[in-house]
Amino acid sequence: MSDLFDIVMLALLIATAITVARARDLLAAVVIFSMYSLTMTLVWQHRGAPDVAMTEAAVGAGVTTVLFLITIARTTRREKP
Repeated sequence: MSDLFDIVMLALLIATAITVARARDLLAAVVIFSMYSLTMTLVWQHRGAPDVAMTEAAVGAGVTTVLFLITIARTTRREKP
């Protein structure tokens, strides 16, 4: 069962990383990046590192997402073609 969880999480991490890199809408990229960070939180917790998981959740999914959203609010949302 643990192997299945690892495979699913790895696939989700790869999919979210590729999707963030290909996203043309910055808001969508930030939301997907937040999903990537939350997935990493699950991976760290599953690996037995709750301190790293809490740091990833607070910094990666929390503070970074808020800072990106503030930046997008002050600039343009879409990339120019």
